[in-house]
Amino acid sequence: MIADDEYEIRHGLVNYFPWNELGFEVIGEAANGKEALDLVSEGNADVLLCDIQMPIMTGIEVIKEMHEQNSPVLTVFLSGYQEFHYAQSAIKYGVKNYILKPTNFSEITEAFSQIKKELDQRTPASTQTASAKLKNDDDDPIINKIKDYVKINFKNATLDEAAQVVYMNPHYVSKYFKQKTDVNFSDFLFQVKMEEAAKLIKEMKYKAYEVSEMVGYSNAKNFTRAFRKYFGVSPKEYRLN
Repeated sequence: MIADDEYEIRHGLVNYFPWNELGFEVIGEAANGKEALDLVSEGNADVLLCDIQMPIMTGIEVIKEMHEQNSPVLTVFLSGYQEFHYAQSAIKYGVKNYILKPTNFSEITEAFSQIKKELDQRTPASTQTASAKLKNDDDDPIINKIKDYVKINFKNATLDEAAQVVYMNPHYVSKYFKQKTDVNFSDFLFQVKMEEAAKLIKEMKYKAYEVSEMVGYSNAKNFTRAFRKYFGVSPKEYRLN
């Protein structure tokens, strides 16, 4: 996913850089930090290429929020020379690399080649592995409340609202949920969305784009990509099985 408030730069990176040759596909773009964080929260992206200076939320604020939410999405910063010290300070939030503007083809290629190697070492998500990660936490009332909130409000659920349900700080809730369940809040939300989508797909009366909207995806292509990432097959293939 690519986030940059400068249209020319964002458009060029999205449409003219050969991402497919490196094993990547651009699944979304954002013109400000808030849009970037919202797209990251949908659970489809593996990597965020993010400008530092953006409206509403800066790149630093985005990656700080991602860090506090234990997001598994890897981040690479785009940085102007005068912003270089900001990029260095973001290392503590887990940024993988930073590329100076104007962007250089070889630098992007090198950075994302390394990231591809790291991603290839990760275990692919699946129904079984995602479910197996959840510990037996039925006796924890806080976790139960959070899970109930997500299962009821999965379409528009957020970490901030989940924190309000249990009267806690979002940052603490994120860490507590991970500690107790061994799963990130965003991953659990993604799992619930996909499981609900699978039920709706099997009902046969909804089209894929309708199911997409029902589980909180405004873009049907992103939904199909997320569904395939989780189940290993498209919604159409899942329905036929």
